[in-house]
Amino acid sequence: MHAKGASSDGFRVSISSVPSTSSHGSAQDDFDAAGDVYVWGEVICDTSTRISADKNSSLSSARSDILLPKPIESNVVLDVHHVACGVRHAALVTRQGELFTWGEESGGRLGHGVGMDIIHPRLLESLSAFNVDYVACGEFHTCAVTATGELYTWGDGEHNAGLLGHGTNVSHWMPKRVSGPLEGLQVSYVSCGVWHTAIVTTAGQLFTFGDGTFGVLGHGNRETVLYPREVESLAGLKTIAVSCGVWHTAAVVEVMVTQSSASSGKLFTWGDGDKYRLGHGDKVARLKPTCVPSLIDYNFHRLACGHSLTIGLTTSGQVFTMGSNVYGQLGNPRSDGKLPCMVEDKLAGEPVGEVACGSYHIAVLTTRGEVYTWGKGANGRLGHGDFEDRKTPTLVEALKDRPVKHISCGSNFTAAICQHKWISGAEQSQCSACRQAFGFTRKKHNCYNCGLVHCHQCSARKALRAALSPNPGKPYRVCDSCYVKLNSGLEPGGVNNKKNAKPWLPTESKDKFDKVDTLSKASLSRNLELIKSLDIKTAKNGKTSNFMYMTQVPKGSSVSPLKSLAFPGGIDMLQAVSKPVQTSVAKSANRSRAVSPFSRKSSPPRSTTPTPTASGLSFSKNISDSLKKTNDLLNQELLKLRSEVYHSLIV
Repeated sequence: MHAKGASSDGFRVSISSVPSTSSHGSAQDDFDAAGDVYVWGEVICDTSTRISADKNSSLSSARSDILLPKPIESNVVLDVHHVACGVRHAALVTRQGELFTWGEESGGRLGHGVGMDIIHPRLLESLSAFNVDYVACGEFHTCAVTATGELYTWGDGEHNAGLLGHGTNVSHWMPKRVSGPLEGLQVSYVSCGVWHTAIVTTAGQLFTFGDGTFGVLGHGNRETVLYPREVESLAGLKTIAVSCGVWHTAAVVEVMVTQSSASSGKLFTWGDGDKYRLGHGDKVARLKPTCVPSLIDYNFHRLACGHSLTIGLTTSGQVFTMGSNVYGQLGNPRSDGKLPCMVEDKLAGEPVGEVACGSYHIAVLTTRGEVYTWGKGANGRLGHGDFEDRKTPTLVEALKDRPVKHISCGSNFTAAICQHKWISGAEQSQCSACRQAFGFTRKKHNCYNCGLVHCHQCSARKALRAALSPNPGKPYRVCDSCYVKLNSGLEPGGVNNKKNAKPWLPTESKDKFDKVDTLSKASLSRNLELIKSLDIKTAKNGKTSNFMYMTQVPKGSSVSPLKSLAFPGGIDMLQAVSKPVQTSVAKSANRSRAVSPFSRKSSPPRSTTPTPTASGLSFSKNISDSLKKTNDLLNQELLKLRSEVYHSLIV
């Protein structure tokens, strides 16, 4: 099912450019941490034709072959920390701990709870209250690890494989925390295969669950496991990393070296041995983790698994491959894949810092930030502008001048996180806001939130939580538009700020309290004006309004929701009730923020009318009691709000 009726707001491409030369100080160093995602190969694209910019424009998707690295499109600037690729979907984690997913929906693997494809990265709202640290994608499911070590899984669980680790074969369209055997443990890493999942705890324990065919789970049998189960043969040893292929698994495990009394990372493999993918020189399946004997002298720290391929990376930057070489994915034309071989050629003398593996292709990232790919070239997954296979490592020229920080491979596509650059001051001659030309007196500045170039007048203020600021807790220069959005609780594009973000506070405390005081009085004044106008309209119509209702606070207000309260009588009584509230807020302005105004409207007239008196109106005892109770409730609510805001300001 394709996305229809989606928002037709224009998408902003998170493209890079050089920082403005007018940005003085260490601006370049500050921006170096920001990351953009580039993808190539078979990826989901927007194939709709937007006739107009209204919300009724149709939106459809299809998979297209992208031959060269292309930045992903997003309606918000994404400062990406980590990206993961599945078969037909992908996920990314921002530096602020937010998780976004996109791709083809099937069985709930995107986690948004809707059965439609998502063309551009969309925030996973159900995990927005958590700081996500890591994410992994399989073919049918997705896993995420929070900063506190909790594991969440979601996706298609109806394959009798126990993919999600919840003890059932039920699909979950929204993230659900995996508990059971993991209670009290902190997860640090997760890897998703097609039919099974493996996780590593902070203590180095290895757990697996899912379909146990070929002994891929490492428990000494071929049984399916619905809950995470520790791999007992590695109990007492520290697992550093793990990777899941289709029907085999590999892990790097610390082993004590007797000669030096130091630990060293050794490569263990198990599962289906077809195509020599386990590196043991035969096709025999291993039901338990088995150390690869020919690599016993090397110290490994990273690895990756493809369809019938295993790749290991040593601490000195050497790359070893084993398994099928049908598309040249071993990176060594002379190897038959029966035993592990070292990949050299153009990687000779180029230490590798990271490896990634698709179904039949490999990508590596050197310590210099360059990306090399080889293997199957169909769909343009190698990023060289064609569909040709490569049997040796080949530099991705399109990323040569764009330092890469992280790489990931999907089944038929590849992704990379590149260092963010900014719009060149030399390429832009006028301010993005006021459209005034830059000159000697009108200097250029980059906005740390939207990335556009503005003049000093249009970007004179600073704000916390700017999307591309190196330190979210520190105020950075932003344009006027972003300043308003950030301080109203929304990022550009309508993405909510993190729940644990600190409230915005101006520099000077005196200004802060004066603004709160002014805003509080202005809000109450507007309310009373509205009430008076309603009362006047009622009088003109010859009717007496006996009830005034306080409706629920509009969504987004800092005031907690209240039940609708009926106010007997007219405007005189309501003003009397409002007076103590106004006085209370004014006196406590130095301790609380302004409270969003309540909306009030007239209710249908009652069948009885209050008896006129010299003072204006007289009320029955019951009505007076009701007013007193209402006033007490308002005062209690106000006290609670003042306390909450006060504590949030001093945290």
